[in-house]
Amino acid sequence: MIETNVSRHHQTFLEVVQSYYQLTKPRIIPLLLITTAGSMWIAAKGEVDPLLLLVTLTGGTLAAASAQTINCVYDRDIDYDMERTRHRPLPSGKVQPRDALVFAVVLAVLSFALLSIFANLLAASLAMSGIVFYVLIYTHLLKRHSTQNIVIGGAAGAVPALVGWAAVTGGLSWAAWLIFAIVFVWTPPHFWALALMIRDDYAKVGIPMLPVIAGAKATVWQIWWYTLITVLTSFLLIYPLHESGFLYGAIALPLGIVFIRKAWQLLQNPEDKPTAKGLFLYSISYMMLLCLGMVVDSLPFTHNVVNLAVAQIHLFLAAL
Repeated sequence: MIETNVSRHHQTFLEVVQSYYQLTKPRIIPLLLITTAGSMWIAAKGEVDPLLLLVTLTGGTLAAASAQTINCVYDRDIDYDMERTRHRPLPSGKVQPRDALVFAVVLAVLSFALLSIFANLLAASLAMSGIVFYVLIYTHLLKRHSTQNIVIGGAAGAVPALVGWAAVTGGLSWAAWLIFAIVFVWTPPHFWALALMIRDDYAKVGIPMLPVIAGAKATVWQIWWYTLITVLTSFLLIYPLHESGFLYGAIALPLGIVFIRKAWQLLQNPEDKPTAKGLFLYSISYMMLLCLGMVVDSLPFTHNVVNLAVAQIHLFLAAL
């Protein structure tokens, strides 16, 4: 009988842990972390302190988890009305709003403490600014009142790039703001592609996402222009900033071509949800692989190999 009670108690504890874990929307966080890592590697010229990397990514995870938890508390009313979110911990009653808020505050405090002690105050403050912007500007002011909610609110998702750069250098440069800009302009085509797929849910709860208010055709035109801007902006790291080089360009170019092609396909079929889904899923891969390109290109070994290859080409051409 004792073993049965312990087993039930253990199972209940696991369910509680799982519920709090779900509050943080964990599927979103890895993408934020890879933009942080890409920024850190460029800032450190490919030689990132492993401990600093671990601390910054952990602090960023805690900050993002805090913001997402507060978002869940604020949106629990509409989450209950939307089919895809009805079973989240708050609308389903698995977690109480007060407990979720306490959880969010603890996460934020831990994030600030970790980053301020082991990185620097600027990185910690930027992480907190990301939480404030996401909660107050996006969730409270924009999400339920403006079709530009995801455009302006996208700044919150771009803040991790600044956190990563600040953690390494203690300051912010043009390159840091450019990586921020890449993520910022990438967010609308990424999120609007998702919104096209679930616009009926947004319409049901009165959220003025662009596809709901302006329709699919107007939305895909916006997606098209933002995709072009995203791809063009990604090359500014090469010129005029010279923060990335040949290898990054060799990765960014095919990634950008495919991104543009998928946006063009959606432009031809604005109402086609599978095409929107394809763009949405690819946009995730695009950002992850673009940041991976930043990392690989920044490595000293990569620069040595590229320089050696260029020197060999020059010798070969001189011998002709």
